[in-house]
Amino acid sequence: MFVVTGATGNVGRTLVRLLIGAGEEVTAVARRITEADVPAGVRAVAADLGDTEGLRPAFEGARAVFLLVAGEDPHGIVGAAKAAGVRRLVLLSSQGAGTRPEAYRHAGEFEAAVRGSGLEWTVLRSGGLASNAFAWAEPIRLHRTAAAPFADVALPFVDPDDVAAVGAAVLREPGHTGATYTLTGPAPTSPRERAEALADALGERIRFVEQSREEAHAQMSAFMPLPVVEGTLSVLGEPTAEERRVSPDVAHVLGRAPRAFAEWAVRNAEAFR
Repeated sequence: MFVVTGATGNVGRTLVRLLIGAGEEVTAVARRITEADVPAGVRAVAADLGDTEGLRPAFEGARAVFLLVAGEDPHGIVGAAKAAGVRRLVLLSSQGAGTRPEAYRHAGEFEAAVRGSGLEWTVLRSGGLASNAFAWAEPIRLHRTAAAPFADVALPFVDPDDVAAVGAAVLREPGHTGATYTLTGPAPTSPRERAEALADALGERIRFVEQSREEAHAQMSAFMPLPVVEGTLSVLGEPTAEERRVSPDVAHVLGRAPRAFAEWAVRNAEAFR
């Protein structure tokens, strides 16, 4: 049996579907999850990664856990998994844990706890997710406008369905223990280019507005911790060579190229209509 934390999120929801489709037994975990949120046959458990004691019933009977970076006690989460008899941990971390360890210290702490767990482990360091474009859904629906800083700085954003597919492969297949994979899309795209891809998917014009760094900082600070805001803006505005690089790891694990942002835009166009 596999446990998927963050099971109602952009990666977790697809991962649950892929595992069930492969005939696996799955427990889906999220803070406010219900049976209505998961496919038939999936066990739904409402639990919070910030409450390690509450996680133990969710982990019981699992041989592997797909773990998010969430909560403040990574060692407690890992301990709860070990106490429940879990043998393998797959951590969804951030590329920033490797490229900007000070700004992404929280993710680094989770990586350290997983690597030191004594269990089998794999770390998935995701680049920026294509689904971050959902932040544009309301302004595009209402005003056909998309706003972002650093309009022409390109990064290889990754399709969350590809992250989920890698997660499913790593959970189910041998040969990934001790690996750290960086997950990116097939080519760098800029915010302006991503807005154009959404316009093409909708068949309508979208006006792109470039924000200043200060405007973006104020907007992001409303829902993100300050160190993460600073780190994210640094990645978006002054990416390192490694952050611009297209990683081969999605293709290595899946045996196919990662999907382009334009493909994600077509699949999710209804959210922007």
